[in-house]
Amino acid sequence: MLNSFSQPVNITHTSEVDEHKPLESVNDDGNSKSLPRQLKLYEYLYMAVIQNALNRTCTVGECMSRPVDVGELRVGGYMMIEGEPCKIVDIAKSKPGKHGSAKFRIVAIGVFDGQKRQFVKPVDLGAEIPLIDKRPGQVFAVNPTGVQIMDLETYEYLDAPFPEEEDLKAKLTAGAEIEYWKILGRVKIVRVK
Repeated sequence: MLNSFSQPVNITHTSEVDEHKPLESVNDDGNSKSLPRQLKLYEYLYMAVIQNALNRTCTVGECMSRPVDVGELRVGGYMMIEGEPCKIVDIAKSKPGKHGSAKFRIVAIGVFDGQKRQFVKPVDLGAEIPLIDKRPGQVFAVNPTGVQIMDLETYEYLDAPFPEEEDLKAKLTAGAEIEYWKILGRVKIVRVK
């Protein structure tokens, strides 16, 4: 953490601080120096906020979606509607009225179920975008219930349902290289290479 002089500071926990003694910090030289109590408290709070932010960071597999403004969404992009990842096919923007703000009307199709969904929200409010992990794989086995895939980067095995497209389903044979997407912990086969 940096103090106002751009030097790293180690902060003593507040329960260890004596009220009558000035607070001390230790810079990277190992020398201690007195800091005003108010500055010390701000640094402690700042450190707590930063630590909380660091604890909340996650990888693509852990975080399932990220927030965006509705005005940033575009046709062809993806968003979450009713907890389901969907591909946006149409966006219409209404003009602001006398007592309200402009609204976006978004029509999207579910990635996994193919169901058409609508979404209406003011432009300045937020929406969620699913994080899509696009990965190469190889078909290991074709079962009556689905396809078993081996990831070509991590060499882990996954079970995936058959794709809805019949021409893509016909190309799935053992040994075929594919591209699959991991979205919200679910797997979808997108294409055969």
